[in-house]
Parts: sequence; structure tokens; C-alpha cells
Amino acid sequence: LKKMSGDKIAIVTGGNKGIGFAIVKGLCEKFQGVVYLTARDKNRGKDAVKKLNKLSLNPAFHELDITNVDSINIFAHFIQKKHGGIDVLVNNAGVANKRFDLKAFGEQAEFAVTTNYFGLLNVCHVLFPLLRPHARVVNMSSCVGSVVKIKGKNLQEIFKDPNLTEERLSTLMNEFVLAAKNGDYLEKGWGESGYIVSKVGVTALTFIQHRRFVMDPREDLVVNAVHPGFVKTDLTENRGFLSPEQGIVQNILSVTKNLL
Repeated sequence: LKKMSGDKIAIVTGGNKGIGFAIVKGLCEKFQGVVYLTARDKNRGKDAVKKLNKLSLNPAFHELDITNVDSINIFAHFIQKKHGGIDVLVNNAGVANKRFDLKAFGEQAEFAVTTNYFGLLNVCHVLFPLLRPHARVVNMSSCVGSVVKIKGKNLQEIFKDPNLTEERLSTLMNEFVLAAKNGDYLEKGWGESGYIVSKVGVTALTFIQHRRFVMDPREDLVVNAVHPGFVKTDLTENRGFLSPEQGIVQNILSVTKNLL
């Protein structure tokens, strides 16, 4: 593959539908560089690219399953070899528990945390070394990703600790999953939603990443957690009242405006 290290590179995880698709579309319209639409399902990803091609937009596609470390490593190797670095990373891929999910709560909690928190974390571990100076990272959180959504005051204080480490945060996420499986998650103060806990984890992780970026020798690395609004997508079972474009695209473009 010909290496094109001069190109600016934007990557959107979970880009084949919903908010991710809208973000890819918005970046293709404004971003002066190559936009990668990634998805775990190759066929759905390529179908999404074809939809954008019909609008005279030309994103690149690469398969990426954020729950599979091998998949992340393969993608990172591809990007490093072809482009040499990354300028925009939008960590959009995620899942929500359905309203009438019949799976045990422990299973639901593990599914949400494994994908939304640990999947995002693994993507960051592998792709952050490829960030160029002035890069922008956007972590997709939620209005429910605020620590006040955690019921237990002691847990709230841990999440709000300005010295909270990534290791301690990941331990907390695993403690929640264990409590969910053991059935004592309510008495321990976690509340009733694996999705909420996973997004609180993403928000807390973003603060930790910000502290690291401030100390990073690469100039002007910025990370933000964003709330897309209550958007009508598969994730919300189409119950949202905003379109993906209304909900998030302008926020993403404003965060990355130095690169547009």
C-alpha cells in the first residue's frame, strides 16, 4: 500500500448507521482529508459507504470490531502503514440494553460495559500512539453519563476523585459487572442500568485522558466527551425526538474545527 502520510485522517467507529453514519457524512462534507467509516460488519459498512457515494461523498471503509483486540490491532497497523497517523478519532461505537431484554441483568450489564467502556478503552490504548499533534478525540457519552446518575454517594465520590486512575476506574467497572451478576448491585449503590454505568465510565475516562493529554509531549491533543441528545436511532429503538444531524454532527464539527 502506498503510504500517504500527508493526508489528514479522521476515524469514526460504528459508522454504518445512526449517529455514526451522520458523523461520517458531516465530516465528509467538511473535513479536508480522508474519513474512515468503520463497522464490525463488513457488508453493512460497505453498504453505508455506497449510500454516501450516491451523495457524492467518498469515505474509506475498514472493518473494526471494538470488542475484539485483534481487530483493533489490524486496523491500527493498516492506518499506521498507509497514513502514519490520526488527526480525528470519534469513538462512537456502542450498545444500549433494550427495554424488554429478557437476558439476566448480569448479562445485560456485562454486554454494555464490555462494549461501551472496555471496547472504547481498548481502541484508545491502540490508536492513541498514532495521534498526531493537534489531534482531536471525541468520546460518545450520554446525558445519563453524569456521575449523579450513580445512586451511591460513596461511588459518586470515587468517580469524582480528581486523582482517579484508569486502572481504578476499570476495576470499578468490573466490580459493577460482578455485583450485577451477584444480584447485589442495588444495595451497593449502582442503580438499575448497565448502560448508565458504562457511560459514566466513559465520561470519567475522558477526564483521565484529558489529564494525560495535558502532559503529552505531542502539542495540543484534545479529548472531549459529548452528549448527542435523545436521537432517533436503533440505539434508542427510534424513540428519540432529534435526527442524528440535529443531535450531534454540529458538536463534532465544532470540536474538530481546527482541522476542517
